[in-house]
Amino acid sequence: MLPRVTPHGPAGVGDLIRESNSSYADKAGRGRTRVIEVKPVSPELLPDAEALFGSSPETDRCFCMWFIIPVAQYHAGGRLANQRLFRELAERSTQPIGLLAYRDGDVVGWCAAGPRSRFVRALRVPSFKGRDPAEDESVWLVPCFYVRNDARREGVSLALLKGAVALARQNGAPAIEGFPFARGAKLSRECMVGVEAVFASCGFAVTRRPSSTRVVMRKELNAA
Repeated sequence: MLPRVTPHGPAGVGDLIRESNSSYADKAGRGRTRVIEVKPVSPELLPDAEALFGSSPETDRCFCMWFIIPVAQYHAGGRLANQRLFRELAERSTQPIGLLAYRDGDVVGWCAAGPRSRFVRALRVPSFKGRDPAEDESVWLVPCFYVRNDARREGVSLALLKGAVALARQNGAPAIEGFPFARGAKLSRECMVGVEAVFASCGFAVTRRPSSTRVVMRKELNAA
């Protein structure tokens, strides 16, 4: 990975750009390499985020509000309300609300990232029982991924997670967490929360296994 960080704005949030050469095998088994860029979401990149979410019925309705707002509000408002809330959060937040991945310049992936306190509903799931609430404002969480169908199995999720780690460290977070599917778990069709293997390959360690299908993982950021 080749990070490039340029500070800007009152909060010192940078235009973090992480570039990687992603190697994968195409359907014919031939080796391929593509460049993946990961950028924090800014108001200028909102059209890209909206175009990406529009490529799937699930994300087109959700706009990554599932872990942020009450379930009744999520369903009552529908797509347009969730889209509006996503835009408002992106425009007013002093920290980026997530990151976008670009494959050869085309937006293909997203992950939500930010302080745990932002994702109120995520903290209510059984996986986070026993956490230290005093850390909710400082420790970051990566609760959700989305990679476009035609870009899966190309290293996009890992690139996004590495970008989230760099962004959390840049914003002074002491640690960053996720609650992906455990190894060997039967995965849902979209698998939005990620998988244990991707987090492990990014240096996250298991802190607890609340069930046979889910695992809470954490990466300390205080060390260099």
